[in-house]
Amino acid sequence: MPDKTSAQTLLENAYELKSPADNVAYYRAMAGAYDGDFAVNLGWAYPQAIARAYQHQALPSDLPVADIGCGTGFVAAELRLAPDQIDGMDISPDMLAIATTKSLYRALYEVDLTGPLDAIAHTYGAVLSAGTFTHGHLGPAPLENLLQIARPGALFVIGVNQGHFASQGFAETLAALQTAGKITDYQTDEIRMYSVPGHVHSEDRALILTFRKI
Repeated sequence: MPDKTSAQTLLENAYELKSPADNVAYYRAMAGAYDGDFAVNLGWAYPQAIARAYQHQALPSDLPVADIGCGTGFVAAELRLAPDQIDGMDISPDMLAIATTKSLYRALYEVDLTGPLDAIAHTYGAVLSAGTFTHGHLGPAPLENLLQIARPGALFVIGVNQGHFASQGFAETLAALQTAGKITDYQTDEIRMYSVPGHVHSEDRALILTFRKI
């Protein structure tokens, strides 16, 4: 049977992270256990939901894709794009090392989203993220920086933990971006983050934010 207890411990510890350095250290320690102990045992359905949302709204021009907080490559695996159409970005070199073995990406970048993104190409037709904007991770501030790496008209599909969305002021940030004429077609969709029942977080929800860069 799936070991839900150890998987829940991994998740609770992730929710306690406070800084970029905390994230790097945490994922160094648990990268090897991520695909099985976390994703499988808790039924992590988030990547599938992000991939479906992109596929539902994407135009032929919404390529290439930037997979933000790509981890070991779950979103890319669900998208089933040709590798030359998707790049991955993550703060953890250890998670990126595992993603490299899966041949899912054109390029992988070690990126701290709290810093400048000058080293990233500014030509993406879509920006996706599952699991990066959550407790212990990033607030809404990096959203405006992420606009820099996308072409005008690019599609954004950004997952945000529902509780984190409310507590960190995401609604206000998105409203400000709309008022400033930086994004359009903003909408949200609520989804379940996990498919395996009976664990502490099995009913947790996320909001999928979709919008386009003006």
